Amino acid sequence: MTEDFTTVYAGDGVWSAESDWEAVDFAEDADDQAHIPVPVLAVVGRPNVGKSTLVNRIIGRREAVVEDVPGVTRDRVSYEANWAGRKFMVQDTGGWEPDAKGLQQSVARQAELAMNTADAILLVVDAVVGATATDEAVARVLRKSKTPVILVANKVDDERGEAEAAALWSLGLGEPRPVSATHGRGTGDLLDDVLAILPETPREGSGLAGPRRVALVGKPNVGKSSLINKLTGDERSVVHDVAGTTVDPVDSLVELGGKVWRFVDTAGLRKRVSHASGAEFYASLRTKSTIDAAEVVILLIDAAEVLTEQDLRVLSMIADAGRALVIAFNKWDLVDEDRRLQLDKEVERELGRVPWAQRVNISAKTGRAVQKLVPALETALASWDKRIPTGRLNTWLKEVVAATPPPMRGGRLPRIMFATQATTRPPTFVLFTTGFLEAGYRRFLERRLREEFNFDGSPVRISVRVREKRDRGNRR
Repeated sequence: MTEDFTTVYAGDGVWSAESDWEAVDFAEDADDQAHIPVPVLAVVGRPNVGKSTLVNRIIGRREAVVEDVPGVTRDRVSYEANWAGRKFMVQDTGGWEPDAKGLQQSVARQAELAMNTADAILLVVDAVVGATATDEAVARVLRKSKTPVILVANKVDDERGEAEAAALWSLGLGEPRPVSATHGRGTGDLLDDVLAILPETPREGSGLAGPRRVALVGKPNVGKSSLINKLTGDERSVVHDVAGTTVDPVDSLVELGGKVWRFVDTAGLRKRVSHASGAEFYASLRTKSTIDAAEVVILLIDAAEVLTEQDLRVLSMIADAGRALVIAFNKWDLVDEDRRLQLDKEVERELGRVPWAQRVNISAKTGRAVQKLVPALETALASWDKRIPTGRLNTWLKEVVAATPPPMRGGRLPRIMFATQATTRPPTFVLFTTGFLEAGYRRFLERRLREEFNFDGSPVRISVRVREKRDRGNRR
């Protein structure tokens, strides 16, 4: 074997193996390696003790939204983490309160689910405030759990705070680990302790199921916050006629079609990230981060106005991120017959890059057709998650290539030896060939792939691996 097939899905290149079937085995092994599950660490505690700040410290980047007010995080959000060469998932949860009602009750249920499915738990307590009645209620639940628990005494910024942390022995969860999530004090030792209790593989049934993550993006003043408020039936997001009211991503748990979804309202993007400055620069970065963290994106476009460069820039950002996509043309109540004809031409001309995207015409102000977003989201996510069995994929590919062979290149007809689906989210396919395939033929295969397997609403990526020429005289 001359190549490690774990790199085979990164992009176009060469491949070699003693036989084609040997290469198939290695490609399938690489796919299996890419889907090895990792253990889950849940971070729980009452509101405003610094859970999200600690999560950001653990993952080494600012992903979880942090504010100086309680209740910013509302559901379980999972992030990849790596410490000392070991990978695991960190789940940030909403504040757990035993007597919560309404929305906070849903938040508490998500925290409880995290505690019940995680492989290890960090209970975060504010060492400055000390153990409250809520902390004691959480501790009682965790003492009955069979899941390993580490008690974290947060906001210990100096040695004087360690005496306050010692008082948390009273919770009956063992030694409190004093840390300062804000300044990083003690977090390295904490992570060493985490690795000591985390299993190598997750326990059975500890999946990361939860509300699907929907990012709501678009240029300023297109109606994103109005749509969130219409969906939630609440003034969850600030709405004003002045563009740019939303600066930070605002997350909301929304029940639609009998399911709970996590919608994230983002700041409108005015400029390229490289051209933005100040608060707008950071808002742009966080919007891009929200797109990357989402599973499906709703791109909101003002149907009453001409498609702009800003709309297309956001569209490119979504496509590059490989996310499932629904395009919602908002303010449809303001669109007359002439504008509809003009919009059809604009869509055909400007949105040709994403002909596969689901499209819905809505009015966030009046509520017109917003219920149609649910089937569009579900279709897009089903496509994004879809996996085609290798046998069925190659049977289909053989028929397509036999009917329409690839174009000759350098006097030779490239052969497609076999294909495999490397990943989902988005669906990514690798073709192992004896020669380069022209871009036009790849687009043809993608179109036929979509027609056969119904990938509506999701990007599809096709990578070609060209077999390197071998000097048969040197082979034994």
